[in-house]
Amino acid sequence: MTVYLHEGDLPDDLDLGPVVAVDSETMGLRFRRDELCVVQLSSGDGNAHVVRMRRPAYDCPNLKRVLSDPKVLKIFHFGRFDIGMFELHLGVETRPVYCTKIASKLARTYTDRHGLKDVVREMAGVDLSKAQQSSDWGSETLTQAQLDYAASDVLHLHVVMERLNIMLAREGRAELAAACFDFLPIRSRLDLAGWDEVDIFAHA
Repeated sequence: MTVYLHEGDLPDDLDLGPVVAVDSETMGLRFRRDELCVVQLSSGDGNAHVVRMRRPAYDCPNLKRVLSDPKVLKIFHFGRFDIGMFELHLGVETRPVYCTKIASKLARTYTDRHGLKDVVREMAGVDLSKAQQSSDWGSETLTQAQLDYAASDVLHLHVVMERLNIMLAREGRAELAAACFDFLPIRSRLDLAGWDEVDIFAHA
């Protein structure tokens, strides 16, 4: 595994292929209080590219191009948050997308454990460390431990997606999952518009 650190944007000549795993690190979990600090990506080749964002300009045309490219499928785990952060700070709608957390909830109905650590352990046989989850991602210098943590969040998503797709097809829920993924950027936009704690589909 190699972790490549990029300052501000992806390199001009980097081609990550048609399916890219994506995650982000922020200063917290509130959209308008906490800033986007790091975006990490993997093409599924065992390597990861970690982009340390230039704040507050967020001048990253190559990254934005990947996120908005209709020919590149972006794999997330709980993409709802990342997609919202990208729209808020980068000004792009991320499509098309796949969310392994949604897929897990639709396919792995025998458990209530749908966090990344649990899903990767079962689907990919890898035990992830979450020691750096709450570290200072806004720091001017990222530690090797932070880089390794960021990479681990995207390195296994291709395998996880493949195995969840098998389960979704087996259970007859692949079409339902696809519809959920298609709606996910709209769900993120609802979060940004103030409906993050409201289920607009509920009767009450």
